Amino acid sequence: MEHILEVADVSKTFPLRGMFGQSKGGVSAVNGVSFTLKSQGTLGIVGESGCGKSTLARLIMRLIEPDQGQVRYKNEDLLKLGGSDLKKMRKRIQMVFQNPYSSLNPKLTILDNVAFPLWANGTGRAAASTQAYRYLDAVGLPKSYAAKYPHHLSGGQRQRVAIARALVLEPDIVIADEAVSALDKSVQAQVLNLFQDLKKEFDLSLIFISHDLHVVEYMSDDVMVMYLGGVVEKGPKEEVFANPRHPYTQALLKSVPSVDLAVRKAPETVLLKGDLPSPLNPPSGCRFRTRCMFTEARCAQNVPALVEVGEGHHAACLLVHEGMAAVQNL
Repeated sequence: MEHILEVADVSKTFPLRGMFGQSKGGVSAVNGVSFTLKSQGTLGIVGESGCGKSTLARLIMRLIEPDQGQVRYKNEDLLKLGGSDLKKMRKRIQMVFQNPYSSLNPKLTILDNVAFPLWANGTGRAAASTQAYRYLDAVGLPKSYAAKYPHHLSGGQRQRVAIARALVLEPDIVIADEAVSALDKSVQAQVLNLFQDLKKEFDLSLIFISHDLHVVEYMSDDVMVMYLGGVVEKGPKEEVFANPRHPYTQALLKSVPSVDLAVRKAPETVLLKGDLPSPLNPPSGCRFRTRCMFTEARCAQNVPALVEVGEGHHAACLLVHEGMAAVQNL
């Protein structure tokens, strides 16, 4: 399966200024992230809040400009585009934002919210409305909703509108940034199934960002785990979930509630300690070392590279580099 999107060494630090404009350092939000997205595949990106997932999505879309790196869509570097070329690119890559309550224009009807991207790209109102009706139908909203306003709809219905708006330009890639986190669990399931159906119907490639491991496991073909702006593990979903190699990935999986009573009653292993460090002053060496139960003195001096630990499976940990059983079989 060929790659439709290739991201290489993308980084972003937000500068901080004092009251009088003096430099006060910066926030390291994304640090040397690289990954590929397969054509008509789904990449799940997971990690705690503040790990850089949403910033990475905005860097790909060029809603924020990266400090360095490459974002190649069908072998064309999007970071070198400008003007009309950049506008054309954005038609091919669309985004569904986290909060359906704020991502829609409250002054526009549902039909006009969906048609708006078409107007912005020069499509006439009649043709735009016809296209908008098609995608409202695709996400399961009848024509009777077209004249309503966002405040008339439930959270799940609003997110369906947001998905229709993302699809109306017929993109190749959709980035869903915590697209179900604001919804009730029952509604989440409906929206996730909708994404799966639309992916097949419109031959979409998806980047699905979530802090919920159950959601990522259900949606994804490949998984990338982020911690404090960097990638600590990535690979095929089955391999990452069945054989996690980085201590942070293992800790995340251990924290997932289980319906198995035997598992729930088993003594818990404390895998994480302390709080997430500040991106204003990230730890030296391995950024995870301040919370890792396996940390050693050398972890403060050496930045672990992502190394292959299985077919297509990579992890960034000095202990994994040495094949230590303690990390392999935790």
